Amino acid sequence: MKPLNPHPVTLYRNPRFTPAEAYGADRTSLLSAPAMAQAQAVISAWPGYAPTPLLALPGLARAAGVASIHYKDEAGRFGLGSFKALGGAYAVASLLCRELGQRLGRLVSHDELQSDPVLRQACADITVTCATDGNHGRSVAWGAQMLGCRCVIYIHATVSEGRKQAIARYGAQVVRTSGNYDQAVQQADHDAKAQGWFVISDTSYPGYMDVPRDVMQGYQLMVHEAASALPQWPTHVLVQAGVGGFAAAVCAYFWERHPEQRPVFVVVEPERADCLLQSARAGEVVAVKGDLDTLMAGLACGEVSLLAWQVLASGANAFCTIPDAAAVETMRLLASPQPGDPAIVAGESAVAGLAALLLMAEDPSASANLGLTPDSRVLLFGSEGDTDPTLYQQLVGRSASQVREQGSDA
Repeated sequence: MKPLNPHPVTLYRNPRFTPAEAYGADRTSLLSAPAMAQAQAVISAWPGYAPTPLLALPGLARAAGVASIHYKDEAGRFGLGSFKALGGAYAVASLLCRELGQRLGRLVSHDELQSDPVLRQACADITVTCATDGNHGRSVAWGAQMLGCRCVIYIHATVSEGRKQAIARYGAQVVRTSGNYDQAVQQADHDAKAQGWFVISDTSYPGYMDVPRDVMQGYQLMVHEAASALPQWPTHVLVQAGVGGFAAAVCAYFWERHPEQRPVFVVVEPERADCLLQSARAGEVVAVKGDLDTLMAGLACGEVSLLAWQVLASGANAFCTIPDAAAVETMRLLASPQPGDPAIVAGESAVAGLAALLLMAEDPSASANLGLTPDSRVLLFGSEGDTDPTLYQQLVGRSASQVREQGSDA
C-alpha cells in the first residue's frame, strides 16, 4: 500500500548546481563552522536546552524504497514547538550585544546579558520587532522576554488566533495587519524606523544582513545535532522552505564540512508560495505575488532572502513544490505510523520534505532525477509540532496528546 495518495509534484533540477564547486570565502563569511560553534556555546547555556530527537523511520523507509529515513523532530525545542526557537532568540541576543556594546563603547558578551543587572536594565529600553507567520515571532518574543527587552510582533491577516495567543504569552504586543506575510514585513520595517525599534527578521534584503545571518547561524545548531546523531552521512536531504534561511543553513552545513560527499539537496515549497523555485527558473531572485494562500503557514513567503540565495542558487540540486493536501495527508500518516515507526506530532509546515520524498519515490522519473535508490539514506527536518493545537486537531482528527498517548501504547 502506498503511504500517500497521488498528488501533483513539480520537480525542477537546478541547472546552476555544480558538484565540484567549492563552498568559498563568500559563503564562509555568511555561515561557517566557527560561527556555528559560537551559536552553540550561547544557545546550549540557555535554561531548558537539550538536543531534539533524531527519529529513525524504518517503516516509511521500506514504503519509500530507500535504506533509511531519519527525521529530526523539532516539536520540543525549548517548549516553543519549532526549530525557530534557535534562530530568532539567538538573533535577539546578538543584536543586544552589538547595540549595548555601541552604547557603552566596549564589547558586551552574551553571558553578561543575563548576569549583569545594569545591562539587564539597559535592555529594558530596547524594543525588538518582526513580522511572522507564527513560529519566528514566538522565538523573538521568547528571546526578548528571557533577555528583558520589549517586543512588538506583526502578524498578517490569515495567521490563526491560536498562533497570535502563543506569541502574546511571552509578553509581546501583537499587531495584526491586513494583507499577506510580505506586507506585514513592510509594516514592521516602517514602524521600526519611525519608532527607533530593531527589526529581528529571518529574511535579508539590501542593507539588512547581520540579523538574518545570526538567525541562520542559530539554525545550524539543529543541523549539527542531527549530523552528530546520524549513524551514516546522508545521501539525500529534503528541506522545506519559506524565505530560504532554514534551507540555506542546512545546505551550507553539509557543503562546508564535506564538499566531496555533499548529499543531494532538495528544497521543497508549497505550490502556492514557490518563490525559490521561480527564482531558480529565472536565474535570479524573483518575488511571487498574491495572497500566498497555503495551509503551510510557516512557508507562505513570496520573497527570497538574499543571504539564503547566496547558498541555494548553486547549492541546491533541485527545487520542488507540493500541494496542501499532500501535507495534511503526511501529518496524518505520521500520527498513525507504519509498523516499526514512532508516532510523531508534526505541524503542517513540518512535513513538506517527507511528503515530497514519498511522492517522488512513486515516480520513476523523479526518483531517477534525484538518484533515489534502495541504498539512499534520507535526512528530513520536522521543523514544528502542533504550534496551533486547534488547527492540528482539525487536520489530523486527534489532538497532539492523543497521538502521543496512542503512540506510546503501540
